Amino acid sequence: MWSVADDALLAGMAAGDADAASAFVERFQRRVYGLAYTIVGDARSAEDVAQEALLRAWRHAGVFDARRGSVTTWLLTITRNLSIDALRVRRPVAIDPDRVIDLAPVAPGRGPAEIALVRHDVGRLREALTGLPDEQRRAVVLAGVVGLSAREVAEREDIPIGTAKTRIRTALGRLRVAMANEEPAE
Repeated sequence: MWSVADDALLAGMAAGDADAASAFVERFQRRVYGLAYTIVGDARSAEDVAQEALLRAWRHAGVFDARRGSVTTWLLTITRNLSIDALRVRRPVAIDPDRVIDLAPVAPGRGPAEIALVRHDVGRLREALTGLPDEQRRAVVLAGVVGLSAREVAEREDIPIGTAKTRIRTALGRLRVAMANEEPAE
């Protein structure tokens, strides 16, 4: 790899020097991919982001201003912004609330009686969830099972945060009442 300063490599790339461009990519590809992977959490998406970041660096190499920061900072900022954009574009995977409950494993080390009681409670909870209005059920499942914050529920459901909090709170209250009104199995 070239022992040239980052600024000089970028300038060479801006001037159309293929060797400088190759050395630039070699020097930064691991850092760019690593940052992208850290943010997007998916190897394929991280590769796409890294490729786009290096392509943008090549396209905009001529407008780089060393007074505003280092080449590394500039390139990693491009990568960060592209990674965040990639996350925004992702479509959330819709999961049926009933399937989420089925995915919850029973804790290891429990005896058959405890397992039966837990399954009974899961059945009661499933029934209580089906009695909720759709928007409340989605909100409480996203918050309680998936683990999203009220703000994330609001973003996912495209509703105001106050509405998301109200839906979660109301659903939890209704679930409490429904679970308290039934007698537990003995």
